[in-house]
Amino acid sequence: MPSKRHALITQLAPIPHLTFRQPPGKWPGYAVAVWGVLFAIPSFVWAMGSTFGAESTVSPSLVKLARDGVPWFMAVLWVTGFLKLVGALIGIGLTRVRGLRMSRLLVFCGGGAAVLLAWHGGLFVVHGVQVEAGFVAVEPGLLGLTRWYLYLWGPWFVAGGLAFAAATVRYVRRYDDHRALRIYGAVGALGALLLSLASSITGIG
Repeated sequence: MPSKRHALITQLAPIPHLTFRQPPGKWPGYAVAVWGVLFAIPSFVWAMGSTFGAESTVSPSLVKLARDGVPWFMAVLWVTGFLKLVGALIGIGLTRVRGLRMSRLLVFCGGGAAVLLAWHGGLFVVHGVQVEAGFVAVEPGLLGLTRWYLYLWGPWFVAGGLAFAAATVRYVRRYDDHRALRIYGAVGALGALLLSLASSITGIG
């Protein structure tokens, strides 16, 4: 028969509220953070007027805009640089236990980013493979640039998408109410897919 002291301790002991079955895996989120920071560096370098590393790896029309310091394009570079840092923060956010509202936002953004990046990078890779296989013709002067998009930018975007996907999936799976969070991730991914399709059809973006 339990003692009165044991019974009192049992009554006073708080019942833990488990938000996660186990802590979310951290390495995919940190991979997203590193990816975002590294990807932001060229944007900020080019936004400050330098075209270092861009002349042979980026579309000539974009290099010209950066070299000429076109105001709207420079603003785009600054904005994209900060967005990449936001992506890094999302990755860090997916490494630790968060509140419900923050978890929904993180999963929504993570799902959307995964699709956007994988789609964007996949297009670069597919186009590059078609050029290398001779199915699509490009101007001789752009052949080297196409290979940069095939071997560098395409895989880089895909790697970022996979990192976001891994971080988001691991976060959702360890959440007690993972079905509700899964909906937010699916909505983010679907929205990104529709946006990507619209961009491909219209040629904008």
